[in-house]
Amino acid sequence: MVRSGTWAVAGGVVLGLGVIATVAMVTLGRGPGPSACRQGATAGDIGGPFTLIDEDGRTVTDADVITAPTIVYFGYTFCPDVCPTDSARNAFALEDLEARGIIANALFISIDPARDTPEVVKAFTAGFHERMLGLTGSEEQVAAAARAYRAFYQKDDSGDPDYYLMNHSTYSYLTMPGTGFADFFTRETTPEEMADRVACFTEEAGLN
Repeated sequence: MVRSGTWAVAGGVVLGLGVIATVAMVTLGRGPGPSACRQGATAGDIGGPFTLIDEDGRTVTDADVITAPTIVYFGYTFCPDVCPTDSARNAFALEDLEARGIIANALFISIDPARDTPEVVKAFTAGFHERMLGLTGSEEQVAAAARAYRAFYQKDDSGDPDYYLMNHSTYSYLTMPGTGFADFFTRETTPEEMADRVACFTEEAGLN
């Protein structure tokens, strides 16, 4: 995979054909504990248990797939540009981390399970990185996972019903094994910046 493009795009919500509406990451409840590694300002509970279907059709839980520092992203394979760009950025961060001796993973969780079968998400993630795992599931399973991460998505019914798009938030989330959500990344975060922060959390947790 060739590294290209720019990452200087504001984080937020993708509307229709890639128009970005910036939104604040604000929720209610207990936030993650203090950390010198954290640059994102968060408030509230983010992350949590989920049950989904992996690329090989197996039912998996968050404990099954978050076994190392993991970058979690919610998107869909029919996404014209934003999801492939974000997935490439996340893959580049994994490569950067591996060069530093840190093995991290990525999850691509589909918000479009009607089209994104296990076979479809497997073909999609294979183009980015061997340690990027695609997950799908029933409408209920996907909705529950998105709620856990405060990820927004909504079907756009304004166009051709056979080629619909999805409005969705574009954050990537760092989740650590055992302790859960650690931080989030916006679309403006570069692969190198993402790798720096993942490495910081990994060292802080004593996982390197």
